[in-house]
Amino acid sequence: MTNLRSRLVHCVLWGAGLGACLPAFGQVPYQRILDAESDPANWLTYAGNYASHRHSSLDQINRQSVTRLKTAWVYQIRHAGIIETSPLVNDGVMYLTEPPSTVTALDVHTGRPLWTWSPEIPRDVVVIGSPPVNRGVALLDDMVFVGTIHGHLVALDSKTGIVRWDVIVEDNKKGYYLTLAPLALEGRIIVGVSGAEAGIRGFVDAYDPKTGQKLWRTFTVPQPGEPGAETWGKESWRTGGGSTWLTGSYDPELNLLYWMTGNPAPDWNDDDRPGDNLYTCSVLALDPTTGKLQWHFQFTPHDTHDWDANENVILFDAAINGQPRKLLAQANRNGFYYVLDRATGEFLVGTPYVKQTWAEKLDPKGRPILRPGMNPSAQGTTVFPSIQGAANWHSPSYSPQTGFFYQAAREMGSVYFKGEAVYKPGTGFTGGGGRALNGDEAWGAIRALEATTGKLQWEFKLLTPGSTSLLSTAGGLVFGGTEEGNFFALDAANGKLLWETQLGGAVRGIPISFAVDGRQFIAISAGFAVFVFAL
Repeated sequence: MTNLRSRLVHCVLWGAGLGACLPAFGQVPYQRILDAESDPANWLTYAGNYASHRHSSLDQINRQSVTRLKTAWVYQIRHAGIIETSPLVNDGVMYLTEPPSTVTALDVHTGRPLWTWSPEIPRDVVVIGSPPVNRGVALLDDMVFVGTIHGHLVALDSKTGIVRWDVIVEDNKKGYYLTLAPLALEGRIIVGVSGAEAGIRGFVDAYDPKTGQKLWRTFTVPQPGEPGAETWGKESWRTGGGSTWLTGSYDPELNLLYWMTGNPAPDWNDDDRPGDNLYTCSVLALDPTTGKLQWHFQFTPHDTHDWDANENVILFDAAINGQPRKLLAQANRNGFYYVLDRATGEFLVGTPYVKQTWAEKLDPKGRPILRPGMNPSAQGTTVFPSIQGAANWHSPSYSPQTGFFYQAAREMGSVYFKGEAVYKPGTGFTGGGGRALNGDEAWGAIRALEATTGKLQWEFKLLTPGSTSLLSTAGGLVFGGTEEGNFFALDAANGKLLWETQLGGAVRGIPISFAVDGRQFIAISAGFAVFVFAL
């Protein structure tokens, strides 16, 4: 295992035999992930369940008890970097990623490492448009799946970290890399790619979990002869972007996989890509068996502001105009909150949830009616929201108890510039950039939106416009953090601050909750460490 750079920590250091002190390393068959909501002691998939609620039904930590929350243990990462991981927990073992693409298994009782694995990443790795981060792993059966910044998908043995298989998703030298947590379905591992800022052609892939064989690939930018190709000019589809760098959602009853797509390329220079540029800045409903597109909805046609639609989509059932509907909701980077029928893609609701200056409104089908003069220019054009977006990749949360969609919102604009765009493989292909509008006009907030309408229910203001991932719980709480290092719990009903602590580093991780031996825990990464709290 030395050659694999995988290390199993020997329990003799604690005075016990190896077999006596290792956790059970339980299996995670598909059915367990499907039934994740009935097993809140574990956190088995990226957003807690396939519907991406990021909600825990544990309630030991609640409005009354949260003031007694204290640190249970802390794990320090091995190499300094930005931690954006959403840990998974299964039967006493926590699986997390460390920057840039390391996987570590920890004993959840103490935080002690059980094994760690790191890929051999070339010194000249191409990562354009993102820091070298990783947002987590997928579990299925007895394996752990991780994507790497040099464009690989790797399957590890969940007990030892030994590599079962390693496949190249796409050539990193062309600008492809992976930062997302894979999604494990029945007989499928689903991944997407980063790299639109290098002029890649985005896609979603499915792989056989046992062998690593690629089962299908669905491109997000159509080639000539395919539906949507008419929305691109000349040869622009070849470098059209549309990256797929955040984990999607899944409806097992409809058997539909929902995946989000990013901006067209080049980001800010649209001279050679007239048209709507399908299927960028969209959500795609895919058949997970074949990858065939069932329907799509484009949030920002012909995007010129780098407003990826790579924000989590949350699935829930509720009544719209008195009729029960299967719904999909997203707080988009472009400043609008959307509700769609997830069976058909029908647009139902669209309303701003932050200040936006680029669109007059959305038409009855959800298409934006543009305000003139909002495109990037040589002299600079001021537009709200900012390049960072009203939202970004940070996870929202949905509580079935309150019916609220909890979202970290950024009130901030940018001055958008248009520049020259020349494509060269593996280099930046953006055609401009932007300057943030900081100062008194830039701030952030945690907002509770009525999930079916987008109507604001409450907000908790933040000093800076940085975003945070959120976790709601059956204890009536919403957990979040700040760039200044504060980690806090709000009352899920009214946004009142109930508890906070200072972690000494920016809270950029994704919170989860789990339970061990009847005790509930909350985990979050901040600075260069993972913190775990309990009563």
